[in-house]
Amino acid sequence: MKPIRLPEPPGSPKRMGGVPDIFETGVYDVVRRAVIIGNGFPASENQSMGLVRALGLSDKQTLYGVTRPTGGINEWLHWLPVSIHKKLYFIISRIYGYSNYFISRRWRKLSHLPARNGAGVGLSSVLEADVKSIVKMAKDTFEKDGPLLVVASGRDTISIASSIKRLASDNVFVVQIQHPRSHLDRFDMVIAPKHDYYSLTPKAQEQVPRFLRKWITPHEPPGDHVVLTVGALHQIDSAVLRTEANAWHHEFAPLPKPLLVVNIGGPTRYCRYSTDLAKQLIASLHNVLSSCGSVRISFSRRTSEKVSKLVIKELGTHPKIYIWDGEEPNPHLGHLAWADSFIITADSVSMLSEACSTGKPVYVAGAERCTWKLMEFHKKLRERGMVRPFTGLEDMSETWGYPPLNDTAEAASRVRKALGERGWRIQP
Repeated sequence: MKPIRLPEPPGSPKRMGGVPDIFETGVYDVVRRAVIIGNGFPASENQSMGLVRALGLSDKQTLYGVTRPTGGINEWLHWLPVSIHKKLYFIISRIYGYSNYFISRRWRKLSHLPARNGAGVGLSSVLEADVKSIVKMAKDTFEKDGPLLVVASGRDTISIASSIKRLASDNVFVVQIQHPRSHLDRFDMVIAPKHDYYSLTPKAQEQVPRFLRKWITPHEPPGDHVVLTVGALHQIDSAVLRTEANAWHHEFAPLPKPLLVVNIGGPTRYCRYSTDLAKQLIASLHNVLSSCGSVRISFSRRTSEKVSKLVIKELGTHPKIYIWDGEEPNPHLGHLAWADSFIITADSVSMLSEACSTGKPVYVAGAERCTWKLMEFHKKLRERGMVRPFTGLEDMSETWGYPPLNDTAEAASRVRKALGERGWRIQP
């Protein structure tokens, strides 16, 4: 199968017919490779990989992982920057390392740094992110391979990505996905959802006592190098959906229609719930089953055991319903391709962003439980006509649509433009 090439945005540089890049503009001007700095969380790494794919560099990407010590006292240290956490862990290990008994009794267990990271994104091995080695590689290979695109996502990657930018600014273009909270000038570009700036809105200001406002970030409106999205970046586009439709044809084509896909997540800081939402969802699903041909239900990594057991107990024996058991292969991409409509719990920005990129009906369960910036995210989706609240009164055979959410392609276009302003371009 030939590699998928996304269309060039208007105004992007064109190759001269048959002329190699090196003779057209010089090797120093062409970005041919990308480094992804991951944090071990598939939802974050998926955003970076989605952007790199949209830029046409997925076959020239290298994934580096940032890992934290886990277990025992480390669970109390996750608020620290990852570099400080590692140093403190090393000191604690040296002090108490002579006594496994003491550690096991006092701190239960101090887990060592994992040897691998990134298995969740399907890569067999991932290099540990080391600023010095990445900077050296960027500088040493610049004359041969040109500039290096560095894409990072998540809080734990901020110090790594910003250090690479500081030490190799002439050789790299650094994109930080998800808002780094402060000092945005440490990056060439920041890509963040609009709801990350909710704290600056009048409504948010009313909710926060004046003496606490200085502690809530961001403090300033987005600058010119900040790209605002509606939701999360991802790897889903029309080409992927066509490919997955073919790959899962044997399983989904025979199912009675309409096919309803239900994605159940788990509570987050800004969307708290337990079995109460599960009971509400179960009751509402029973009400709409008569208008469904088939129902497929999936849980996420955050779904609590209480919730999953309750859903399986109440719905698992219904002839129209199939509940994925978590075993490979994961049908998620097949669900996106074949579903006629979706019901998704309100906690997951990633799942909602992917579903809204299909242009199919998306119903949200539990949006009324969301607070702060996640409430703003749902408001934006409703204003665009992409989602509706799931009430249990719907006719699931009803179809409705909207212009699909296209954050990843739009962000990629902004990266291309910024590179062009610097005199660089992505290899077409």
